Amino acid sequence: MIKHDWTLEEIEAIYHKPLLDLMFEAATIHRQNKDYAEVQISSLLSIKTGGCPEDCAYCPQAARYSTGVDVHKLMPLQAVVTAAKRAKEAGSSRLCMGAAWREVRDNRDFDKVLNMVKAVNELDMEVCCTLGMLNADQAQKLADAGLYAYNHNVDTSEDYYSEIITTRDYKNRLDTINNVRKTGMTVCSGGIVGLGETHKDRVGMLKVLSNLNPHPESVPINALVPIEGTPLAEQPKVPVQDMVRMIATTRILMPKTVVRLSAGRTEMSLSEQAMCFMAGANSIFAGDKLLTTPNPDFKDDMEMFDILGLTPREAYKGIDREQFRPKETKSEETKEVKEPEKVKIKIPTVSEKV
Repeated sequence: MIKHDWTLEEIEAIYHKPLLDLMFEAATIHRQNKDYAEVQISSLLSIKTGGCPEDCAYCPQAARYSTGVDVHKLMPLQAVVTAAKRAKEAGSSRLCMGAAWREVRDNRDFDKVLNMVKAVNELDMEVCCTLGMLNADQAQKLADAGLYAYNHNVDTSEDYYSEIITTRDYKNRLDTINNVRKTGMTVCSGGIVGLGETHKDRVGMLKVLSNLNPHPESVPINALVPIEGTPLAEQPKVPVQDMVRMIATTRILMPKTVVRLSAGRTEMSLSEQAMCFMAGANSIFAGDKLLTTPNPDFKDDMEMFDILGLTPREAYKGIDREQFRPKETKSEETKEVKEPEKVKIKIPTVSEKV
């Protein structure tokens, strides 16, 4: 049953069930609504790294924190296409491009991102972006370029949000999600466990997501990766049972949503990841980095898939592919692909987070 009017009390009752009972219920619902052995493989590419003006307490890309992350300007188009091809060859069906911006601005950099979206779309990969806040016009431009999904996490509950971020408010997050939804693009929105929040905050975050109508097509559940130099550097490791509980509850609340086991997988054993898949996770980020934090590489993940009997999900499965074709011609983009910048760059490694 799909519902969008979950109460806090209803979600708390699910969340606090005995763990094995919770996992069983989530696994049952997962099998009723999805091919439980099919897992989407996504890759995350940082197309513009560092120098962000925001103060997200968990983020090593915030300019105000000294974390050792070097600032890189926007990647050239050809470098992005090369990275996308590598990701596809390794097994990814989706590429998410992330830029360390507070918000999208209508300038040449945004025009370049639109060309990136068109170029990756031509590879028949699902294309996702996470670029910060968007207005309605910018969201429509991304949709017209062929963007499949836009990631904009709510991060935590509305009550706890100001303890983590002060440079924007919770409504800004929801406004961007609403602007994305109006264009017909799919929504990717989740949060982070281990920020110092309470169980009630975790339930509150899931209430926000599960009461969106329609539900987000993707919900990433991230475990905090503490980074030296950020305010949350000393936070303890998130217990695996907390991740399993969040994933299972998410699966029960949003039966048809893709639930992504995101940041924090490097700290999990194969058996612990298996518990997450059993609880309803059916997507991962693959590659050795998630923007700037470590992540398991493709080879390790393919070995895990073989052991657990998992299979990669194909791009655009069950979706009208034509709906997400670019709606504009791409003259300038083609020219840039043929005549790439002749500068030496260090290409960020494809990987995960969102």
